[in-house]
Amino acid sequence: MRTRLSTRADDAIEQLADTPAVRTATEQAASVVSKVIKPGAVKDALSGTPVGHPVHPVLVQATIGMLLSANVLDLVGERRAARRLLGLGVLSAAPSVAAGWSDWSDTMGKEARVGVIHAVTNATGVSLCAASYVRRLRGRRGGPALAALGSTMLGLGGWLGGHLSYAYGVGVDTTAFQAGPSDWTDVGPATLTEGTPLQVDADGVPVLLIKQRGRVYALADRCTHRGGPLSEGTFSEGCVECPWHGSTFDLASGDVVRGPATRPQPRFAVRERDGRFEVRRDETRALRTNPVGAG
Repeated sequence: MRTRLSTRADDAIEQLADTPAVRTATEQAASVVSKVIKPGAVKDALSGTPVGHPVHPVLVQATIGMLLSANVLDLVGERRAARRLLGLGVLSAAPSVAAGWSDWSDTMGKEARVGVIHAVTNATGVSLCAASYVRRLRGRRGGPALAALGSTMLGLGGWLGGHLSYAYGVGVDTTAFQAGPSDWTDVGPATLTEGTPLQVDADGVPVLLIKQRGRVYALADRCTHRGGPLSEGTFSEGCVECPWHGSTFDLASGDVVRGPATRPQPRFAVRERDGRFEVRRDETRALRTNPVGAG
């Protein structure tokens, strides 16, 4: 029963995301957001680059927590406290919204369209809670009902946010399930031209090889942010810039130099042996090598 229900919900979202209205809204939103949120320090902060993870989910918890708690206070008759908490919850939505739109600006296709539905749903929920606050402030009835309806919409918006992350992988390190060889593995002849990137295959994982100042570096070629091919990026001063959204990584360490990426690029050890390049990855995580729960 639960499987059928979740499948129907997925199908409904897929169909809604393909409607002309949502497509048009997505195009209009992209035009506005691209002008407001530009690459740089502010976008990096909104993306969560300094802390190593997206900040939108964390900020949303504070907003939803306060607004849901206001409903509980309504149930126990603490209307004055509920009103104050509603006001704080509505105000706290501002940074959550900014971070969410920043993340959304780096999506495309159906992910972007579902993201718009997610945003509209949450905006409706917050607006209802704001209306509840205003009615209470003016001494009018109906405030608790509006807050309850607003919280219901936020719950639906939360489900959509989870769908974006867990069904579409938005915000997840795109290399999370790439293992790479733990033993030295031949990836081709050691004929690398200085400054010219090369994508090679290491046990099914695309790896970027680049020689700068006589040293050869090896990083996962798939950008951790949204999966862009780093081998097609720009190289300068010991760094590589992703061609898709401009995330910049240090070639030696894989560290994020500039966002919007939040996770470092996986590094591979590389050596030349008998005229061939060999690579290996020293660190592997359980999810990269075995299914969850595997014996």
